[in-house]
Amino acid sequence: MTAGTPPGQPRDVVGGRATARALCVLAPNPSPMTLDGTNTWIVSEPDSPLAVVIDPGPLDEAHLARVVATAEEAGKRIALTLLTHGHPDHAEGAARFGELTRTQVRALDPALRLGDEGLAAGDTVTTGGLELQVIATPGHTADSLSFHLPADSAVLTGDTVLGRGTTVVAHPDGRLGDYLDSLRRLQTLTVDGGVDTVLPGHGPVLADARGAVEFYLAHRANRLAQVETAVESGLRTAHEVVARVYADVDRTLWPAAELSVQAQLVYLREHGLIDLP
Repeated sequence: MTAGTPPGQPRDVVGGRATARALCVLAPNPSPMTLDGTNTWIVSEPDSPLAVVIDPGPLDEAHLARVVATAEEAGKRIALTLLTHGHPDHAEGAARFGELTRTQVRALDPALRLGDEGLAAGDTVTTGGLELQVIATPGHTADSLSFHLPADSAVLTGDTVLGRGTTVVAHPDGRLGDYLDSLRRLQTLTVDGGVDTVLPGHGPVLADARGAVEFYLAHRANRLAQVETAVESGLRTAHEVVARVYADVDRTLWPAAELSVQAQLVYLREHGLIDLP
C-alpha cells in the first residue's frame, strides 16, 4: 500500500481467525458508521486455556453469547475484558459481558470499568502468557487506547485506524491534535516496533500497517488544507465547509462530518492558521 491508497476494500473478509493469537467475532450492528459491524477480538496464546476479549461490542445478548461460545470452541476460558474506548458500539455490552464471564472490565475511563483495576498508557497486560502493551491513542475520543500484540507483530486499534475508510474525530470529545500525535505514535510502532498488521475495531484486517497509518496522516493533512482554503475563501461555519469539502460524501454522513470539521477548525485556530471566533 502506498500513502495515497486507502486501506481496505468493500469485499475484504471480516471476522474469523486473523493471526495466531487473534480471532474476530463480528457483531451484528452494521451501519455507515460501524461498517460491517464491531469487531470483537478474542486474543490468547495458542497453547493457553485463557483468553482476553477486547471490545465486547453492543448490548446484544446473542452476540455476547456467541463470543463466549467461540472462545469455548477454541478451548479457551475468557479471563479478562478490555475496552479500546467507551463508544456504545464497542462498550455498551461490556458490563453484561463481564457478568456473563465473571471477568473484570478494564478501561481508561473509570466509568466503564467492572472491578477496581483500570488501564493506562505504558501498562502491560499479561493473561495466560499473553502480553498486550497499552498504547495511548487519544483523538477519536479522549479515552481511546490501542493494544500492541508483539508476538503477532500486530496492533489492535479500536476506531483510531479502521480496516476500511477513515475514522471520525468528532468535536468536542475528539481532538485533532491528539489524533495526529496518536497516528505518529502508531507510525513509530510500524517503523521501530515491528508492527505490520492492524486489527481494527471495524472493517477487515490490514496487512500493511505502515501504509495504512501513512495514508491516514496524508488524508488528514489533505483535509486540513481543504478546510483552511475553504475558510480563507469566506466560509465561516462547519456546515458551509462540509458542503464544499465533503460534497462527494454521502449526505447521511454529513452530521458526523460537521463534527469532524469543527475539530479541524479548532485545530487550525489553536495553531494560528485561521482567524475565526
